[in-house]
Amino acid sequence: MPSPAANSETSGPPANILYIVADDLGFSDLGCYGSEIATPNLDGLAAEGVRLTQFYSMGRCCPSRACLLTGRYPHAVGLGHMTVDIGQPGYRGRLAPGTPTIANVLSDVANYRCFISGKWHLGTEDPTQHGFEEFYGTLVSAKTFFDPDHMTRRPEGRKARTYAEGEFYATDAVTDYALDFLDLAAETPDRPWFLYLAYNAPHFPLQAPPEEIAKYADRYQGGWDKLREERLTRMKELGIVPAATELTPRSPYWNYGETETGTNPAWDTLPQDRRADLARRMAIYAAMVDRMDQQIGRVFEVVRARGQWENTLIVFTSDNGACAEWDPRGFDIVSSNQNILHTGAELEKMGSMGTFHSMGSGWANASNTPWRLYKHFNHEGGIAVPCIVHWPQRLGELTGKVSEEPAHLIDLMATALEAAGTQVSSGGGAPYPGRSLIRQHMGEPEPRPLFFEHEGNRAVREGKWKLVALRDAPWELYDVSADRTELSDVASGNAEEVERLSALWNQWAAGNQVTPLPQDYGVAYLKKGN
Repeated sequence: MPSPAANSETSGPPANILYIVADDLGFSDLGCYGSEIATPNLDGLAAEGVRLTQFYSMGRCCPSRACLLTGRYPHAVGLGHMTVDIGQPGYRGRLAPGTPTIANVLSDVANYRCFISGKWHLGTEDPTQHGFEEFYGTLVSAKTFFDPDHMTRRPEGRKARTYAEGEFYATDAVTDYALDFLDLAAETPDRPWFLYLAYNAPHFPLQAPPEEIAKYADRYQGGWDKLREERLTRMKELGIVPAATELTPRSPYWNYGETETGTNPAWDTLPQDRRADLARRMAIYAAMVDRMDQQIGRVFEVVRARGQWENTLIVFTSDNGACAEWDPRGFDIVSSNQNILHTGAELEKMGSMGTFHSMGSGWANASNTPWRLYKHFNHEGGIAVPCIVHWPQRLGELTGKVSEEPAHLIDLMATALEAAGTQVSSGGGAPYPGRSLIRQHMGEPEPRPLFFEHEGNRAVREGKWKLVALRDAPWELYDVSADRTELSDVASGNAEEVERLSALWNQWAAGNQVTPLPQDYGVAYLKKGN
């Protein structure tokens, strides 16, 4: 277990900590990041806090969540891919035994009460064996939002809530339990709390209450090309991206099983019935984001009512960019190349109980405005995510700030430790690789490299440079200070920089169980061999 050390630079009582994670939420999907979707609670949080515009995930759910909760790169703790053991130390498909989570550290070292409500997906069967007192949610990826049997309560034997038929919706239920857990925390007012609120929205299947879908039923008839332009305009107005930022061309896609590849088509080239089907998919997606924001508002209300708002550290983010699986049409029934074109009365049924849809690559491209690509990849569309940091007691003077300082999910362990007023090592005396987001924004930031890999897609970001590559493809180099949209590859003219950064990536990969890259990831959409 980690070893404690006093932090003499932190004064006052330890803060409560609320980490909120959305699932597959794109970079531009919040109102405060340029979206048309109604997210007033998160927009309000941003207005009082700090919005990070260069915050990075690991590009996929399991690796990102492992990174967030352990403060280490995911391969180093056995979760370099998904929850299937593919026989290499960095890819065992479950959190390595003995790996401390934020909950382990905070409860053992700083006497926190620790709770999780929402999505776990770290390959083990009981989050209460990883430092959390209570758990409610899904141990895997979402399969439905309308069936309470999909959710799990831990420890075994805990009394579960009951919902009348037709009243259950997962986003609401996850919030209900989060509030129950805050009630438990209120029973011990002398102890701080950590709540990990990990929504599985807006991950597929696209499902939402009909009244929420109705709000957006007509909003997306104009299509993804128009939406990308509208969002980029707002992003520039909000200062999320520089005024000179160019919109990337429509991104390519790779269909499940590589049965089809191509580039997202122009919206106006699609038949009317296809446009109607796709507009409905995006309406459901927007409804899911809207409903999640409403539920987050319930949590905020309780924290305020209990007088804890000023000394509660809140971080909101997403586990990766929007999901393109697997083509512009989106899929139905199961994640595959199976698509159903819904017409007439069938359109109204989309998003209801028993349905199963995805948004597809065209809308994912719009959600990730203005970046290239999506979840799975290490170009900006896959790893750049929204992040809001809010702690009035420490960050009050930075109210409303938009920060361009690069940061990463590895930083959330160090951030929690600072909020708790303690320091620990990651084991064996080695420090955690991340840096506190509080110190990054209250002091002078120091340049550092940040590293990424998923399914052979790889990247390193240091200062103005980003070296990035697709699986089995050569390195590309971008000066992200001038070209964060990754439109002008300057690798050919900067061979020394490519060599230096690739050496850094190789060193990191060797030290974190990333390499050798697997020959077989055990999934149909990736061919064997590298």
